[in-house]
Amino acid sequence: MTRFVIFFSLTGQTIGRFIDQPSDRAAAVRTLLEPVGGKLVSYDFMFGEDDGMVIFEVPDSQSAAAISLAVSSTGAFARIRTHELIPAENLTALLDRARSARQGYRPPGA
Repeated sequence: MTRFVIFFSLTGQTIGRFIDQPSDRAAAVRTLLEPVGGKLVSYDFMFGEDDGMVIFEVPDSQSAAAISLAVSSTGAFARIRTHELIPAENLTALLDRARSARQGYRPPGA
């Protein structure tokens, strides 16, 4: 399973509805993830540029894209940013691949 994070900002209208009728949003996200074989890891609200974030696991990037599109289509969000998370234990192998790729690369103007 691959882990992703979605940072989100709600529209003012969505925040108003949420204040008027609070609901268990983590349960709603679990229901969203189930059809693509996903699992909710964390659902948090926060202060700052974004209103919250969801960390989840799905089988592949196409499943993550489907989740992101499904959520975007609701119109409840002002902004959604989806990112794949790379576990720290994979960093060495990733850097080795980057080193190999860089060997034949020439930057512009070089």
